[in-house]
Amino acid sequence: MPKAKRRQIEVEIGDFALRILQFGFRDYHFGMTILSDLRRDYSLAGLTEAEAGDDPFALFQIWFGQALEAKINEPNAMVLATATPDGKPSARTVLLKGLDDHGFTFFTNYDSHKGREIEANPAVAAVFLWDELERQIRIEGDCTRSTTEESDAYYRIRPLGSRLGAWASPQSAVITGREFLEVEHAKLQSRFPDGDPPRPDNWGGYRIVPHTFEFWQGRTSRLHDRIRFRRIGGAWIKDRLAP
Repeated sequence: MPKAKRRQIEVEIGDFALRILQFGFRDYHFGMTILSDLRRDYSLAGLTEAEAGDDPFALFQIWFGQALEAKINEPNAMVLATATPDGKPSARTVLLKGLDDHGFTFFTNYDSHKGREIEANPAVAAVFLWDELERQIRIEGDCTRSTTEESDAYYRIRPLGSRLGAWASPQSAVITGREFLEVEHAKLQSRFPDGDPPRPDNWGGYRIVPHTFEFWQGRTSRLHDRIRFRRIGGAWIKDRLAP
């Protein structure tokens, strides 16, 4: 491969500009903003080994409580990554709906894309990003189904529309259009006039049982704090990672 020229060329066409940087890297200009120039320094807080403590679940609860106090929009949103048995990944955002000393629980259709991947390969990863606090938490572990009792209990406290939605949506399946969902939802309102539909058999909870946590706190000059916990032999081992 010929050696890339170390030069920069900028071509502007109306409101659109394409800038070709050294080594042939392409960068797009949106209005007055160039992607490669988007950056900020982080300086809100730090994370020492002493502050991290010895229990990652306890530290998660402290950080989550601070995210609630900061009124972050949907602090329980987490990016969930799953993979096929041969390692093809996919990711999406789900909502954390349960937390105890055993793991993190979310709810979904078991026949969905993520549900099928979890059943075939229970190894998953999740990421919480609380940008306003310059924090990120990474979790890796294995997924198991919640008990029937846990799934029933959560289903009962959902709003009626959401409970009917679990019946109406064949999640991740190809449908003919938006109207399909609206028609199915209307049918279900007639099917369950008492407003108390049972939980669908193919809808319920999954619990992520972590074996690894990483707590990331943004710092100046990209010298971020990264504290990792790994479960080894029934104990949590803590170490610091280079940023």
